[in-house]
Amino acid sequence: MKLLDKMRQEKLLSVTMLLFTLSIGILIGTLVSNGVSAAPGQKAAPDATPLTVPKIVEIGNDFTKLAKKLEPSVVNITVEVTAKQTRTTSRNGKGRPQQDDSDDDGFGGLFRQFGIDPRGGGVPQNFKSEQGGTGFIVDKNGYIVTNNHVVEGGSKIKVKLHNDPTDYRARVIGTDLETDLAIIKIDPNHALEPVTFANSDGVQVGDWAVAIGSPFGLEASVTAGIVSAFGRNLPDSKQFQRFIQTDAAINPGNSGGPLLNIRGEVIGVNTQIATSSRGSEGVGFALPSNMVIRVYNDIIKDGHVTRGSIGVGLGGADAVTLKALGLNSGVNVTNIVPGGPADKSGVKAEDIIVAINGKPVKDGDDLVSRVSDTPIGSPITLTVDREGKKVDLKVTVQDRLEVFKDDPRIVGENARPVDPGKPEVGNVKFGVQLRELSQAEKDKTPSKRGMAIASVVDGSFAEDINLVQGDIITQINQQPISSMDDVRKVQGTLKPGDAVAFRVLRTPPTGRNGKGGDPVSILVSGTLPRD
Repeated sequence: MKLLDKMRQEKLLSVTMLLFTLSIGILIGTLVSNGVSAAPGQKAAPDATPLTVPKIVEIGNDFTKLAKKLEPSVVNITVEVTAKQTRTTSRNGKGRPQQDDSDDDGFGGLFRQFGIDPRGGGVPQNFKSEQGGTGFIVDKNGYIVTNNHVVEGGSKIKVKLHNDPTDYRARVIGTDLETDLAIIKIDPNHALEPVTFANSDGVQVGDWAVAIGSPFGLEASVTAGIVSAFGRNLPDSKQFQRFIQTDAAINPGNSGGPLLNIRGEVIGVNTQIATSSRGSEGVGFALPSNMVIRVYNDIIKDGHVTRGSIGVGLGGADAVTLKALGLNSGVNVTNIVPGGPADKSGVKAEDIIVAINGKPVKDGDDLVSRVSDTPIGSPITLTVDREGKKVDLKVTVQDRLEVFKDDPRIVGENARPVDPGKPEVGNVKFGVQLRELSQAEKDKTPSKRGMAIASVVDGSFAEDINLVQGDIITQINQQPISSMDDVRKVQGTLKPGDAVAFRVLRTPPTGRNGKGGDPVSILVSGTLPRD
Protein backbone atom coordinates (compact mmCIF):
# COMPACT_ATOMS: atom_id res chain seq x y z
CA MET A 1 0.00 0.00 0.00
CA LYS A 2 2.83 2.34 0.83
CA LEU A 3 4.25 1.76 -2.64
CA LEU A 4 0.91 2.54 -4.26
CA ASP A 5 0.53 5.72 -2.22
CA LYS A 6 4.02 6.77 -3.18
CA MET A 7 3.29 6.31 -6.89
CA ARG A 8 0.11 8.36 -6.60
CA GLN A 9 1.97 11.18 -4.87
CA GLU A 10 4.66 11.22 -7.57
CA LYS A 11 2.02 11.27 -10.33
CA LEU A 12 0.17 14.13 -8.64
CA LEU A 13 3.44 16.02 -8.24
CA SER A 14 4.24 15.56 -11.96
CA VAL A 15 0.84 16.85 -13.05
CA THR A 16 1.16 19.80 -10.68
CA MET A 17 4.59 20.69 -12.09
CA LEU A 18 3.27 20.42 -15.67
CA LEU A 19 0.37 22.76 -14.95
CA PHE A 20 2.69 25.19 -13.20
CA THR A 21 5.06 25.21 -16.17
CA LEU A 22 2.22 25.84 -18.63
CA SER A 23 0.89 28.69 -16.51
CA ILE A 24 4.31 30.34 -16.40
CA GLY A 25 4.61 29.98 -20.21
CA ILE A 26 1.18 31.55 -20.80
CA LEU A 27 2.03 34.42 -18.48
CA ILE A 28 5.35 35.11 -20.19
CA GLY A 29 3.69 34.95 -23.63
CA THR A 30 1.04 37.42 -22.55
CA LEU A 31 3.64 39.83 -21.21
CA VAL A 32 5.71 39.59 -24.40
CA SER A 33 2.62 40.12 -26.54
CA ASN A 34 1.59 43.17 -24.58
CA GLY A 35 5.13 44.45 -24.76
CA VAL A 36 5.10 44.82 -28.60
CA SER A 37 1.90 46.85 -28.56
CA ALA A 38 1.89 50.51 -27.79
CA ALA A 39 0.20 51.48 -24.60
CA PRO A 40 -2.91 53.61 -24.94
CA GLY A 41 -1.90 57.14 -25.97
CA GLN A 42 1.69 56.12 -26.71
CA LYS A 43 3.21 56.63 -30.29
CA ALA A 44 4.26 53.52 -32.20
CA ALA A 45 7.46 55.26 -33.41
CA PRO A 46 8.08 58.28 -31.16
CA ASP A 47 11.32 59.25 -32.94
CA ALA A 48 9.81 59.22 -36.51
CA THR A 49 8.93 62.48 -38.31
CA PRO A 50 5.52 62.49 -40.14
CA LEU A 51 5.54 63.00 -43.92
CA THR A 52 3.57 65.79 -45.58
CA VAL A 53 2.14 66.04 -49.11
CA PRO A 54 4.12 68.79 -50.87
CA LYS A 55 2.56 71.64 -52.83
CA ILE A 56 1.94 71.02 -56.52
CA VAL A 57 4.92 72.06 -58.63
CA GLU A 58 4.73 71.23 -62.36
CA ILE A 59 8.13 70.25 -63.69
CA GLY A 60 7.55 71.15 -67.32
CA ASN A 61 9.77 70.19 -70.24
CA ASP A 62 9.51 69.98 -74.00
CA PHE A 63 7.86 66.55 -73.86
CA THR A 64 5.24 67.77 -71.39
CA LYS A 65 4.33 70.69 -73.62
CA LEU A 66 4.24 68.46 -76.66
CA ALA A 67 1.91 65.92 -75.02
CA LYS A 68 -0.53 68.61 -73.84
CA LYS A 69 -0.50 70.25 -77.26
CA LEU A 70 -1.26 67.02 -79.16
CA GLU A 71 -3.79 65.41 -76.80
CA PRO A 72 -6.83 67.05 -78.48
CA SER A 73 -5.59 66.08 -81.97
CA VAL A 74 -4.88 62.35 -81.52
CA VAL A 75 -7.89 60.02 -81.61
CA ASN A 76 -8.63 56.42 -80.72
CA ILE A 77 -10.25 54.34 -83.49
CA THR A 78 -12.33 51.20 -82.97
CA VAL A 79 -13.53 49.26 -86.00
CA GLU A 80 -16.21 46.58 -86.03
CA VAL A 81 -15.46 43.90 -88.60
CA THR A 82 -17.36 40.90 -89.80
CA ALA A 83 -14.79 38.14 -90.06
CA LYS A 84 -14.51 34.38 -90.10
CA GLN A 85 -12.94 32.16 -87.51
CA THR A 86 -12.21 28.49 -87.02
CA ARG A 87 -14.34 26.69 -84.48
CA THR A 88 -13.14 23.41 -83.01
CA THR A 89 -14.99 21.16 -80.58
CA SER A 90 -13.69 21.02 -77.02
CA ARG A 91 -14.09 18.13 -74.60
CA ASN A 92 -17.40 19.44 -73.32
CA GLY A 93 -18.74 19.34 -76.89
CA LYS A 94 -18.98 23.12 -77.20
CA GLY A 95 -17.37 25.07 -80.00
CA ARG A 96 -14.47 27.34 -79.20
CA PRO A 97 -12.62 29.82 -81.42
CA GLN A 98 -9.13 29.01 -82.59
CA GLN A 99 -6.90 31.88 -83.64
CA ASP A 100 -4.41 31.72 -86.48
CA ASP A 101 -1.54 33.74 -85.07
CA SER A 102 1.16 32.71 -87.47
CA ASP A 103 1.08 36.06 -89.26
CA ASP A 104 3.84 34.75 -91.48
CA ASP A 105 5.19 37.31 -93.93
CA GLY A 106 8.01 35.19 -95.30
CA PHE A 107 10.44 36.63 -92.74
CA GLY A 108 9.29 34.65 -89.70
CA GLY A 109 6.71 37.27 -88.82
CA LEU A 110 9.46 39.87 -88.37
CA PHE A 111 7.76 42.81 -90.07
CA ARG A 112 4.19 43.45 -88.94
CA GLN A 113 1.50 46.02 -89.38
CA PHE A 114 0.28 46.56 -85.89
CA GLY A 115 -3.40 47.38 -85.60
CA ILE A 116 -5.04 45.14 -82.99
CA ASP A 117 -6.56 42.68 -85.42
CA PRO A 118 -8.24 39.39 -84.43
CA ARG A 119 -7.96 36.85 -87.26
CA GLY A 120 -9.26 33.41 -87.92
CA GLY A 121 -8.77 30.62 -90.40
CA GLY A 122 -9.86 27.13 -91.30
CA VAL A 123 -13.56 26.29 -91.35
CA PRO A 124 -15.15 29.76 -91.61
CA GLN A 125 -17.98 31.08 -89.50
CA ASN A 126 -19.16 34.68 -89.51
CA PHE A 127 -18.61 36.64 -86.34
CA LYS A 128 -18.24 40.28 -85.44
CA SER A 129 -15.15 41.50 -83.68
CA GLU A 130 -13.30 44.73 -83.11
CA GLN A 131 -9.90 45.94 -84.19
CA GLY A 132 -8.32 49.12 -82.98
CA GLY A 133 -5.80 51.76 -83.88
CA THR A 134 -5.00 55.44 -83.78
CA GLY A 135 -5.52 58.46 -86.00
CA PHE A 136 -4.95 62.19 -85.90
CA ILE A 137 -7.02 65.20 -86.91
CA VAL A 138 -5.75 67.15 -89.92
CA ASP A 139 -8.73 69.46 -90.48
CA LYS A 140 -11.00 71.27 -88.01
CA ASN A 141 -14.05 69.87 -89.85
CA GLY A 142 -13.29 66.32 -88.76
CA TYR A 143 -10.92 64.82 -91.35
CA ILE A 144 -8.59 62.21 -89.85
CA VAL A 145 -5.50 60.40 -91.15
CA THR A 146 -4.90 56.77 -90.15
CA ASN A 147 -3.64 53.51 -91.66
CA ASN A 148 -5.69 51.62 -94.23
CA HIS A 149 -5.14 48.35 -92.35
CA VAL A 150 -6.80 49.89 -89.28
CA VAL A 151 -10.13 50.52 -91.06
CA GLU A 152 -9.94 47.91 -93.83
CA GLY A 153 -12.98 45.63 -93.89
CA GLY A 154 -14.75 47.62 -91.18
CA SER A 155 -18.54 47.81 -91.11
CA LYS A 156 -18.59 50.39 -88.31
CA ILE A 157 -15.85 52.86 -87.46
CA LYS A 158 -15.98 54.65 -84.10
CA VAL A 159 -13.72 57.54 -83.15
CA LYS A 160 -13.10 58.72 -79.61
CA LEU A 161 -11.66 62.17 -78.92
CA HIS A 162 -9.56 62.95 -75.85
CA ASN A 163 -11.68 63.85 -72.80
CA ASP A 164 -14.88 63.40 -74.81
CA PRO A 165 -17.20 60.47 -73.90
CA THR A 166 -18.93 60.55 -77.31
CA ASP A 167 -18.35 57.70 -79.76
CA TYR A 168 -18.32 59.47 -83.14
CA ARG A 169 -19.24 57.42 -86.19
CA ALA A 170 -16.74 57.83 -89.01
CA ARG A 171 -16.91 57.16 -92.73
CA VAL A 172 -14.08 56.40 -95.12
CA ILE A 173 -13.31 59.21 -97.58
CA GLY A 174 -10.63 57.28 -99.42
CA THR A 175 -7.77 54.82 -99.03
CA ASP A 176 -4.41 54.19 -100.67
CA LEU A 177 -3.24 50.59 -100.76
CA GLU A 178 0.31 51.41 -101.82
CA THR A 179 1.07 53.60 -98.80
CA ASP A 180 -1.38 51.93 -96.38
CA LEU A 181 -3.06 55.25 -95.65
CA ALA A 182 -6.75 56.05 -95.16
CA ILE A 183 -8.68 59.28 -94.72
CA ILE A 184 -11.81 59.10 -92.57
CA LYS A 185 -14.24 61.78 -91.40
CA ILE A 186 -16.41 62.41 -88.38
CA ASP A 187 -19.06 65.11 -88.00
CA PRO A 188 -18.60 66.75 -84.60
CA ASN A 189 -20.71 69.66 -83.41
CA HIS A 190 -17.65 71.81 -82.79
CA ALA A 191 -14.39 72.71 -84.52
CA LEU A 192 -11.52 70.31 -83.86
CA GLU A 193 -7.82 70.99 -83.34
CA PRO A 194 -5.71 69.74 -86.29
CA VAL A 195 -2.04 68.81 -86.07
CA THR A 196 0.79 70.76 -87.65
CA PHE A 197 2.97 69.03 -90.24
CA ALA A 198 6.73 69.28 -90.68
CA ASN A 199 8.61 68.76 -93.93
CA SER A 200 9.94 65.22 -93.57
CA ASP A 201 12.86 65.99 -95.90
CA GLY A 202 14.32 67.94 -92.98
CA VAL A 203 14.32 64.95 -90.62
CA GLN A 204 17.79 63.81 -89.56
CA VAL A 205 19.06 60.68 -87.87
CA GLY A 206 19.40 61.43 -84.16
CA ASP A 207 16.45 63.86 -84.01
CA TRP A 208 14.03 63.38 -81.13
CA ALA A 209 10.96 61.34 -82.12
CA VAL A 210 7.73 61.09 -80.11
CA ALA A 211 4.90 58.62 -80.76
CA ILE A 212 1.36 59.14 -79.47
CA GLY A 213 -1.33 56.51 -79.82
CA SER A 214 -3.41 53.76 -78.24
CA PRO A 215 -1.10 50.76 -77.76
CA PHE A 216 -3.17 47.75 -76.69
CA GLY A 217 -6.16 50.10 -76.49
CA LEU A 218 -4.54 52.38 -73.87
CA GLU A 219 -5.51 55.82 -75.15
CA ALA A 220 -3.18 58.83 -75.36
CA SER A 221 0.03 56.93 -74.53
CA VAL A 222 3.21 58.93 -75.18
CA THR A 223 6.63 57.39 -75.86
CA ALA A 224 9.88 59.02 -76.94
CA GLY A 225 13.06 58.03 -78.75
CA ILE A 226 15.11 59.20 -81.68
CA VAL A 227 15.07 58.89 -85.45
CA SER A 228 17.20 55.79 -86.08
CA ALA A 229 17.29 55.87 -89.89
CA PHE A 230 15.59 57.46 -92.87
CA GLY A 231 14.40 56.04 -96.20
CA ARG A 232 14.09 52.45 -95.00
CA ASN A 233 12.90 49.99 -97.66
CA LEU A 234 11.52 46.92 -95.85
CA PRO A 235 11.23 43.41 -97.32
CA ASP A 236 7.42 43.57 -97.25
CA SER A 237 6.99 47.28 -98.07
CA LYS A 238 5.30 48.50 -101.23
CA GLN A 239 6.65 50.67 -104.05
CA PHE A 240 5.96 54.03 -102.39
CA GLN A 241 6.79 53.10 -98.80
CA ARG A 242 10.15 54.47 -97.68
CA PHE A 243 10.03 54.66 -93.91
CA ILE A 244 11.44 56.71 -91.07
CA GLN A 245 12.84 54.26 -88.50
CA THR A 246 12.56 55.10 -84.79
CA ASP A 247 13.25 53.48 -81.44
CA ALA A 248 10.32 55.26 -79.78
CA ALA A 249 8.25 52.43 -78.28
CA ILE A 250 5.29 51.63 -80.53
CA ASN A 251 3.05 48.60 -80.13
CA PRO A 252 -0.17 47.04 -81.48
CA GLY A 253 -2.78 49.81 -81.48
CA ASN A 254 -0.31 52.57 -82.38
CA SER A 255 -1.10 52.07 -86.07
CA GLY A 256 -2.13 55.29 -87.76
CA GLY A 257 -0.86 57.50 -84.96
CA PRO A 258 1.55 60.41 -85.45
CA LEU A 259 5.31 60.38 -85.12
CA LEU A 260 6.35 63.86 -84.01
CA ASN A 261 9.46 65.97 -83.77
CA ILE A 262 10.37 67.81 -80.57
CA ARG A 263 8.24 70.80 -81.67
CA GLY A 264 5.12 68.61 -81.82
CA GLU A 265 4.97 68.63 -85.62
CA VAL A 266 4.01 65.47 -87.50
CA ILE A 267 6.95 63.91 -89.34
CA GLY A 268 5.29 60.57 -90.08
CA VAL A 269 2.47 58.05 -89.56
CA ASN A 270 3.38 55.00 -87.46
CA THR A 271 2.72 51.99 -89.69
CA GLN A 272 4.88 48.94 -88.93
CA ILE A 273 7.18 47.42 -86.33
CA ALA A 274 9.94 44.85 -86.59
CA THR A 275 9.33 42.30 -83.86
CA SER A 276 9.55 38.63 -83.01
CA SER A 277 7.05 38.98 -80.16
CA ARG A 278 4.45 41.37 -81.66
CA GLY A 279 5.55 43.93 -79.08
CA SER A 280 7.95 46.85 -79.22
CA GLU A 281 11.60 45.96 -79.63
CA GLY A 282 12.72 49.48 -80.45
CA VAL A 283 12.40 49.18 -84.22
CA GLY A 284 9.36 51.03 -85.56
CA PHE A 285 8.59 52.52 -88.95
CA ALA A 286 6.60 55.60 -89.94
CA LEU A 287 5.56 56.79 -93.40
CA PRO A 288 7.11 60.27 -93.96
CA SER A 289 4.82 63.28 -93.66
CA ASN A 290 5.51 64.56 -97.19
CA MET A 291 4.03 61.37 -98.66
CA VAL A 292 1.10 61.60 -96.24
CA ILE A 293 0.34 65.14 -97.42
CA ARG A 294 0.52 64.07 -101.07
CA VAL A 295 -1.88 61.16 -100.51
CA TYR A 296 -4.29 63.23 -98.40
CA ASN A 297 -4.54 66.03 -100.96
CA ASP A 298 -5.27 63.58 -103.78
CA ILE A 299 -7.94 61.73 -101.78
CA ILE A 300 -9.86 64.81 -100.66
CA LYS A 301 -9.79 66.08 -104.24
CA ASP A 302 -10.56 62.93 -106.26
CA GLY A 303 -11.36 60.21 -103.72
CA HIS A 304 -8.24 58.28 -104.75
CA VAL A 305 -4.54 58.83 -105.34
CA THR A 306 -3.44 59.58 -108.89
CA ARG A 307 0.06 58.47 -109.86
CA GLY A 308 1.72 58.45 -113.24
CA SER A 309 3.15 55.31 -114.80
CA ILE A 310 4.86 54.23 -118.02
CA GLY A 311 4.21 50.51 -117.52
CA VAL A 312 7.63 48.96 -117.01
CA GLY A 313 9.13 46.52 -114.52
CA LEU A 314 12.48 47.59 -113.15
CA GLY A 315 15.50 45.66 -111.90
CA GLY A 316 18.57 46.84 -110.09
CA ALA A 317 21.81 47.60 -111.86
CA ASP A 318 24.58 47.97 -109.30
CA ALA A 319 27.60 50.20 -109.61
CA VAL A 320 29.85 47.40 -110.89
CA THR A 321 27.37 46.46 -113.64
CA LEU A 322 26.91 50.07 -114.70
CA LYS A 323 30.66 50.64 -114.76
CA ALA A 324 31.14 47.56 -116.93
CA LEU A 325 28.56 48.97 -119.35
CA GLY A 326 30.25 52.38 -119.36
CA LEU A 327 27.40 54.08 -117.46
CA ASN A 328 27.38 56.28 -114.36
CA SER A 329 23.75 55.63 -113.39
CA GLY A 330 20.53 54.10 -114.69
CA VAL A 331 17.93 51.39 -114.11
CA ASN A 332 17.38 48.16 -116.00
CA VAL A 333 14.00 47.42 -117.67
CA THR A 334 13.03 43.82 -116.86
CA ASN A 335 9.60 43.65 -118.50
CA ILE A 336 7.00 45.76 -120.32
CA VAL A 337 3.27 45.91 -119.57
CA PRO A 338 1.57 44.88 -122.83
CA GLY A 339 -0.29 47.81 -124.37
CA GLY A 340 1.13 50.23 -121.79
CA PRO A 341 2.77 53.60 -122.50
CA ALA A 342 6.31 52.20 -122.71
CA ASP A 343 5.19 49.35 -124.95
CA LYS A 344 3.50 51.78 -127.34
CA SER A 345 6.59 53.99 -127.43
CA GLY A 346 9.07 51.26 -128.29
CA VAL A 347 10.76 50.70 -124.94
CA LYS A 348 12.13 47.15 -124.75
CA ALA A 349 13.10 44.75 -122.00
CA GLU A 350 16.87 44.94 -121.30
CA ASP A 351 16.92 48.66 -122.11
CA ILE A 352 18.63 50.70 -119.40
CA ILE A 353 16.84 53.99 -118.69
CA VAL A 354 19.56 56.56 -118.03
CA ALA A 355 17.65 59.87 -118.17
CA ILE A 356 14.21 61.50 -118.12
CA ASN A 357 13.91 64.76 -120.03
CA GLY A 358 17.69 64.97 -120.11
CA LYS A 359 18.13 64.62 -116.34
CA PRO A 360 20.06 61.49 -115.24
CA VAL A 361 18.11 58.74 -113.44
CA LYS A 362 19.86 57.69 -110.23
CA ASP A 363 18.01 54.44 -109.58
CA GLY A 364 14.59 52.78 -109.67
CA ASP A 365 13.19 54.83 -106.79
CA ASP A 366 14.23 58.04 -108.50
CA LEU A 367 12.56 56.99 -111.77
CA VAL A 368 9.31 55.86 -110.11
CA SER A 369 9.10 59.01 -108.00
CA ARG A 370 9.58 61.34 -110.97
CA VAL A 371 7.17 59.48 -113.25
CA SER A 372 4.48 59.15 -110.55
CA ASP A 373 4.56 62.91 -109.95
CA THR A 374 4.22 63.70 -113.67
CA PRO A 375 0.69 64.87 -114.63
CA ILE A 376 -1.38 62.24 -116.42
CA GLY A 377 -1.25 62.67 -120.20
CA SER A 378 2.06 64.52 -120.16
CA PRO A 379 4.80 63.42 -122.57
CA ILE A 380 8.30 62.70 -121.28
CA THR A 381 11.50 61.79 -123.09
CA LEU A 382 13.24 58.64 -121.94
CA THR A 383 16.87 58.21 -122.83
CA VAL A 384 17.77 54.53 -122.86
CA ASP A 385 21.01 52.67 -123.38
CA ARG A 386 20.31 49.87 -125.85
CA GLU A 387 23.28 47.64 -126.58
CA GLY A 388 25.67 50.53 -125.98
CA LYS A 389 23.76 53.11 -128.03
CA LYS A 390 21.70 56.02 -126.65
CA VAL A 391 18.10 56.13 -127.88
CA ASP A 392 15.53 58.86 -127.07
CA LEU A 393 11.88 57.73 -126.86
CA LYS A 394 8.76 59.84 -126.33
CA VAL A 395 6.42 58.27 -123.75
CA THR A 396 3.03 59.59 -122.61
CA VAL A 397 2.46 59.08 -118.87
CA GLN A 398 -0.80 57.32 -117.93
CA ASP A 399 -2.67 56.73 -114.68
CA ARG A 400 -0.93 53.95 -112.74
CA LEU A 401 -4.29 52.40 -111.77
CA GLU A 402 -5.24 52.18 -115.43
CA VAL A 403 -1.91 50.76 -116.55
CA PHE A 404 -2.00 48.07 -113.82
CA LYS A 405 -5.78 47.65 -113.65
CA ASP A 406 -5.47 43.87 -113.89
CA ASP A 407 -2.90 43.60 -111.10
CA PRO A 408 -4.67 43.27 -107.70
CA ARG A 409 -1.34 43.80 -105.91
CA ILE A 410 -1.42 47.40 -107.13
CA VAL A 411 -5.11 48.10 -107.66
CA GLY A 412 -6.54 46.28 -104.64
CA GLU A 413 -9.33 48.31 -103.06
CA ASN A 414 -8.07 51.37 -104.93
CA ALA A 415 -10.32 50.42 -107.86
CA ARG A 416 -12.51 53.43 -108.39
CA PRO A 417 -16.10 53.10 -107.26
CA VAL A 418 -18.93 53.41 -109.75
CA ASP A 419 -20.69 56.78 -109.39
CA PRO A 420 -18.59 57.78 -106.36
CA GLY A 421 -20.48 59.92 -103.87
CA LYS A 422 -23.84 59.49 -105.59
CA PRO A 423 -26.69 58.00 -103.57
CA GLU A 424 -28.38 54.80 -104.62
CA VAL A 425 -31.45 55.25 -106.77
CA GLY A 426 -34.71 53.38 -107.04
CA ASN A 427 -37.51 52.70 -104.60
CA VAL A 428 -35.17 51.22 -101.98
CA LYS A 429 -31.57 51.57 -100.86
CA PHE A 430 -29.36 48.60 -100.09
CA GLY A 431 -26.62 50.59 -98.35
CA VAL A 432 -23.62 49.62 -100.48
CA GLN A 433 -21.24 51.39 -102.81
CA LEU A 434 -20.23 49.22 -105.75
CA ARG A 435 -17.31 49.11 -108.13
CA GLU A 436 -16.54 47.26 -111.35
CA LEU A 437 -14.50 44.07 -111.17
CA SER A 438 -10.85 43.94 -112.10
CA GLN A 439 -9.89 41.37 -114.69
CA ALA A 440 -8.32 39.23 -111.95
CA GLU A 441 -11.62 39.24 -110.05
CA LYS A 442 -13.59 38.39 -113.18
CA ASP A 443 -11.32 35.41 -113.76
CA LYS A 444 -12.30 34.05 -110.34
CA THR A 445 -16.04 34.25 -111.01
CA PRO A 446 -17.68 31.38 -112.92
CA SER A 447 -19.91 33.77 -114.87
CA LYS A 448 -17.11 36.34 -115.46
CA ARG A 449 -19.44 39.08 -114.22
CA GLY A 450 -20.62 40.83 -111.09
CA MET A 451 -20.16 44.00 -109.07
CA ALA A 452 -17.83 44.24 -106.07
CA ILE A 453 -18.82 45.92 -102.81
CA ALA A 454 -16.40 48.81 -102.27
CA SER A 455 -17.98 49.87 -98.97
CA VAL A 456 -20.99 49.23 -96.76
CA VAL A 457 -22.95 52.12 -95.22
CA ASP A 458 -23.06 52.11 -91.42
CA GLY A 459 -26.39 50.96 -90.01
CA SER A 460 -27.73 50.06 -93.45
CA PHE A 461 -29.77 47.07 -94.67
CA ALA A 462 -26.61 45.63 -96.23
CA GLU A 463 -24.77 45.79 -92.90
CA ASP A 464 -27.71 44.19 -91.08
CA ILE A 465 -27.67 41.15 -93.37
CA ASN A 466 -23.86 40.91 -93.19
CA LEU A 467 -22.86 41.94 -96.70
CA VAL A 468 -19.22 42.95 -96.40
CA GLN A 469 -16.62 44.91 -98.31
CA GLY A 470 -15.02 42.73 -100.99
CA ASP A 471 -18.11 40.58 -101.63
CA ILE A 472 -18.86 40.16 -105.35
CA ILE A 473 -22.59 40.36 -106.10
CA THR A 474 -23.45 38.09 -109.04
CA GLN A 475 -27.26 37.93 -108.63
CA ILE A 476 -30.05 39.78 -106.85
CA ASN A 477 -33.27 37.80 -106.59
CA GLN A 478 -31.87 35.49 -109.28
CA GLN A 479 -31.34 38.41 -111.67
CA PRO A 480 -27.79 38.42 -113.12
CA ILE A 481 -25.71 41.47 -112.16
CA SER A 482 -23.05 42.80 -114.51
CA SER A 483 -23.31 46.56 -114.07
CA MET A 484 -24.74 49.34 -111.93
CA ASP A 485 -27.67 49.55 -114.34
CA ASP A 486 -28.56 45.94 -113.52
CA VAL A 487 -28.63 46.82 -109.83
CA ARG A 488 -30.83 49.85 -110.47
CA LYS A 489 -33.29 47.74 -112.46
CA VAL A 490 -33.72 45.31 -109.57
CA GLN A 491 -34.04 48.16 -107.09
CA GLY A 492 -36.80 49.63 -109.22
CA THR A 493 -38.91 46.49 -108.81
CA LEU A 494 -38.63 46.40 -105.01
CA LYS A 495 -40.45 48.20 -102.23
CA PRO A 496 -39.99 48.34 -98.43
CA GLY A 497 -40.95 45.05 -96.80
CA ASP A 498 -39.90 42.90 -99.81
CA ALA A 499 -37.53 39.97 -99.37
CA VAL A 500 -34.19 40.24 -101.16
CA ALA A 501 -31.62 37.49 -101.77
CA PHE A 502 -28.07 38.28 -102.90
CA ARG A 503 -25.88 35.63 -104.51
CA VAL A 504 -22.34 36.68 -103.64
CA LEU A 505 -18.84 35.33 -104.01
CA ARG A 506 -16.83 35.68 -100.81
CA THR A 507 -13.12 34.93 -100.48
CA PRO A 508 -12.20 32.85 -97.41
CA PRO A 509 -9.81 34.45 -94.92
CA THR A 510 -6.05 34.16 -95.13
CA GLY A 511 -4.72 30.94 -93.66
CA ARG A 512 -1.38 29.90 -92.22
CA ASN A 513 0.17 29.70 -95.67
CA GLY A 514 -0.53 33.41 -96.15
CA LYS A 515 -3.02 32.72 -98.93
CA GLY A 516 -6.79 32.86 -99.14
CA GLY A 517 -8.84 30.14 -100.76
CA ASP A 518 -10.96 30.34 -103.87
CA PRO A 519 -14.15 32.47 -103.63
CA VAL A 520 -17.16 30.64 -102.21
CA SER A 521 -20.68 31.27 -103.53
CA ILE A 522 -23.16 32.03 -100.73
CA LEU A 523 -26.68 33.43 -100.37
CA VAL A 524 -27.27 36.47 -98.19
CA SER A 525 -30.86 37.57 -97.69
CA GLY A 526 -33.17 39.76 -95.65
CA THR A 527 -36.37 41.77 -95.64
CA LEU A 528 -36.10 45.39 -96.69
CA PRO A 529 -36.95 47.70 -93.78
CA ARG A 530 -40.22 49.60 -93.84
CA ASP A 531 -40.19 53.36 -93.45
